[in-house]
Amino acid sequence: MSVDLEVIVSDTQDGKKQELRLWLRVLSTSKLISQEIRRRLRREFEATLPQFDLLSQLYREKDGLRLGELSRRTMVTNGNITGLVERLEQDGYVLRERLEDDRRVTVARLTDKGRTTFTAMAAAHEQWLRDMMADVDPIVVAGLLTHMGQVKQSVQNHLSGDDED
Repeated sequence: MSVDLEVIVSDTQDGKKQELRLWLRVLSTSKLISQEIRRRLRREFEATLPQFDLLSQLYREKDGLRLGELSRRTMVTNGNITGLVERLEQDGYVLRERLEDDRRVTVARLTDKGRTTFTAMAAAHEQWLRDMMADVDPIVVAGLLTHMGQVKQSVQNHLSGDDED
């Protein structure tokens, strides 16, 4: 089990460093969920989270996506996108095609097998999230969505504008 990130502020009095405490709580919760989703994807579908994310993007686009657009949407480098697509193509989930009007451009699209597999993965993913949050009152979930929307908007309002990570 990993160390909870909130330990950093465990000796902070209530009411102090609220923004730091909120950020660490969001980060640690996100990390816990991601780790569990990764475990379940690997165990039940022999898939990785980046593969799931890539299939998700292609599922939404019937005509497929250019590899560069896939890279942008999944926030994965072009080189890594190529490797992910190659692996998914070997597994029969994705088909790569060159555009006739520009042979330099490669488009990836789901195969029927990929669409069927992703549908099962997405249903399982949704159930896993429901299971992990089963102890949270639906009213609390709705409130968190609203409040986190406000936090997200505030953060967006105060971004520095630099494109560096």
